[in-house]
Amino acid sequence: MTEDGAPDGTAAVLFDVDGTLMDTVHLHTVAWWEALRQHDKAVAMTRIQRAIGMGADHLLDALLGEDRDHDGDSALKAAHDAVYGQYWSRLTPLDRAADLLRACADRGLRVVLASSASGPEADVMRQALDADDAIHAMTTADDVEASKPEPDLVHRALEKAGVPPERAVFVGDAVWDVKAALKAGVACVAVLTGGGFSTQELRDAGAREIYDAPCDLLDHFADSAVGKLAAAPATPSRRS
Repeated sequence: MTEDGAPDGTAAVLFDVDGTLMDTVHLHTVAWWEALRQHDKAVAMTRIQRAIGMGADHLLDALLGEDRDHDGDSALKAAHDAVYGQYWSRLTPLDRAADLLRACADRGLRVVLASSASGPEADVMRQALDADDAIHAMTTADDVEASKPEPDLVHRALEKAGVPPERAVFVGDAVWDVKAALKAGVACVAVLTGGGFSTQELRDAGAREIYDAPCDLLDHFADSAVGKLAAAPATPSRRS
């Protein structure tokens, strides 16, 4: 047994949610664009889309500059949440995303969702995924002080999985996911369904493998870093 009570050999796959499992990146883009417009801040949607995946604090830094007046950040986030909330009843998982989670769980991997969303938004996405039978745990922005691309969310997901970094793989869709995973010492596999980054950008950021979509990763599961992790025995733990 490991120190946290997990069986020796336990491994985990950590999943980003927006753009990786859920087809929501463009909805977030529109919601942030409208929130910024309401506050007389014109930002092109192409710039916004590439910032999706960061937490709201880092996203606003990237779009408006770190030296801005931060007093309006709460109002901007509230405006985004109000617009995005109109889509909650129609949020849709990406093709075979739930099947991918179940394939991981069926092979003994602990599945942990690691989302930059918070509160009810995270709950709505989990309900839309409809794969609770495969999900070991979920960590959100509410669990950490710093959001992606900082590694806090990945560290927390590892804690909930009960595994060390070398016994996990992170799956995400954005450069911010790759950076957060690597800072935490976790290998990262990327999918292109977020639409904000090219294969080359994800590879340059450090993604070990890149797939078109969750269904593509599922179709190549056995040969993927995720599948190999499930098949690989753990290094025996050293005990004094």
